[in-house]
Amino acid sequence: MTTSPSGVPAAALAPSPAEPLRLQVLTALALHRMATTDQLRQMLRPDGSRQLLSRVLNKLRTTGFVDLTPLPDWHRSRTHAWYLTPDGSRLTRDLPVLRGRPPYPITSRTAASLKTPHTLTVVRTHLPFAADARRLGHEHGPWDWTPEVSHPIGEGERLVADAVMHYTVADDQHRRKLRAFVEVDRTTMSSERLAVKLIDYARLLQYEVQPVGRRRPASTGPAWLKWYPVFPRLLFVLTGASRTRLDNRIGDLQAMVAQHPLVAALAREVPLGAAVLEDIEPHGPSGAVWVPLVGGEPRPWTAL
Repeated sequence: MTTSPSGVPAAALAPSPAEPLRLQVLTALALHRMATTDQLRQMLRPDGSRQLLSRVLNKLRTTGFVDLTPLPDWHRSRTHAWYLTPDGSRLTRDLPVLRGRPPYPITSRTAASLKTPHTLTVVRTHLPFAADARRLGHEHGPWDWTPEVSHPIGEGERLVADAVMHYTVADDQHRRKLRAFVEVDRTTMSSERLAVKLIDYARLLQYEVQPVGRRRPASTGPAWLKWYPVFPRLLFVLTGASRTRLDNRIGDLQAMVAQHPLVAALAREVPLGAAVLEDIEPHGPSGAVWVPLVGGEPRPWTAL
């Protein structure tokens, strides 16, 4: 049975109309940190109206559990991003969906404004996967996408993935459980810094925790086995620049795979792919939009 990082079956975490929508909204904001009204609608009530979500959000704001910050783009000055207040964060702290997940609250307008662009882009990346799952009859919902997941990689350093995704492909009577690390690149860092993330994931693959207090330490196996039965595939999602620039960044990721021995070893064991967000949204992540970082023709993310 597929489980979330909290150990709760993924199927049990999917939103149900039987659950109060206000509770689902609070849970979604606690997990995803921040979202617009339309993103929450797509996430929780894809067949519902925007007005339905607006009513719930405004009531939650009146009671002091959520607040909003305007988006920085003046062209969309009437659009806001919602986040939990400190009271809202305390209210959701013990929800079953969030057990075992480290708190990462955005509980002030200042903090929200600083994190808005990246956080909303990560949510935007999640939504096509959820829409694809509904269309194809697969299993993936709002609680199967966990932002800001941290793992040790040795020497006191940590790797923080933009998101970890759990997804179950259900074809006929076959079920295939997939997991993926998702890195969202808005072209705000250098292409070299982006490619260096591959080295961090290669270090995570090899990192082993050594028992404390032994004269001759014995390995306890790869640390990632504590969280995953199989090392998740790695997906880079790029946006925020011209097609030429994004293609060049994908090329730099491929060069890192070809030239760095640790990353080459990672690529032999783990599927690696990159895609442009503006291609994922119209075609779906199941479309042939993912460039394998080991080379080859674009394909669906499940076929990397």
